Amino acid sequence: MSKQGNGGMTPAAARKVEYTIIGLGVLALLMIFQPFNIVLFTIGCILVVVAGLINNLLPLARPGVPGRSVLKAAMIVAMIFCIVLVVAIFAAHLYGVFFLKPPDPNTAMGKAQLAAKPWYMHGFTWTVAAIAVVLPFLLRFVSRKENS
Repeated sequence: MSKQGNGGMTPAAARKVEYTIIGLGVLALLMIFQPFNIVLFTIGCILVVVAGLINNLLPLARPGVPGRSVLKAAMIVAMIFCIVLVVAIFAAHLYGVFFLKPPDPNTAMGKAQLAAKPWYMHGFTWTVAAIAVVLPFLLRFVSRKENS
């Protein structure tokens, strides 16, 4: 990874990490504001969120910072994002339970809502929850490996 004695990133590697992070944000904005394709717009919207999260790693894009530190910070950001996402999904569910009228089974919209899978049966929800549970153990493993 580097030729420096402390195992940190070289100036070229740090510059590459910095330009990649900034380039991802610029690419996301270009995809959002292009007028041609709705799929590119959707991908751009997702990339804006990802780029915003990855921007938290910019302070670590310096020469001499170990690559393991960048990886550890990325895992912490991902873990926090997954936890917040699961809490937000659950809060939206509670909002619907307490503040919205139940669907009317006599209307087409009500039938569609009643036929939909509940939020806790979607694979996406369980995938995000699993990632949120696994990342702390991975962080502990990385920290243990770093200390020994």
